[in-house]
Amino acid sequence: MVDRGQGRILFTSSIAALMPGPFEAVYAASKAFIHSFSEGLRNELKDTGVTVTALMPGPTDTNFFHRAGMDDTKVGADKKDDAAEVAKQGFEALMAGKDDIIAGSLKTKILASVSKVLPDTVNAELHSQLTKPESANQ
Repeated sequence: MVDRGQGRILFTSSIAALMPGPFEAVYAASKAFIHSFSEGLRNELKDTGVTVTALMPGPTDTNFFHRAGMDDTKVGADKKDDAAEVAKQGFEALMAGKDDIIAGSLKTKILASVSKVLPDTVNAELHSQLTKPESANQ
């Protein structure tokens, strides 16, 4: 892509990258890595014609929560964003050459925005309430 002077890279991160992730700490940390990696790579490639975009969805209607054994969590049981809409928003951001995109519903965009201004201790507690096992029944 660099040799051609053009290209686009899309990494899938998550809004979980923006906050500590109790009960899914490795997942949140790995998504934070992807977000940081995409920002660093984007800077390295800034004058090459190659763009890097980080897709940052919130809870999305896929099999993710079932496969992760999170059916009994509040986030696993709650309504989720439409996967087709998340993909559409990600594709549009990629094609526009945006740095990143908080994809999904207005609720997801608000959650991500609020998490950027709250202290990590508060974010961790709020995240915990969504991901704690058996929280769907509370």
